[in-house]
Amino acid sequence: MNTHLAITQVKSAIGRPPDHRGTLRALGLKRIRHTVVQEDNPVVRGMIRKVAYLVEVRPVTKKS
Repeated sequence: MNTHLAITQVKSAIGRPPDHRGTLRALGLKRIRHTVVQEDNPVVRGMIRKVAYLVEVRPVTKKS
């Protein structure tokens, strides 16, 4: 079983810097309360750190 992260957007991207909006899109988030599951790796952790004030993160285990 691999460790994954459930990432939920909780705040709007309106009025945020363009690179933060792009990071949300790169994570796969499209709107408030949208949740995506991403693999837990350093690249994704870095993107989450950049927009931490806009998202909530919780660990999930995903069977592969």
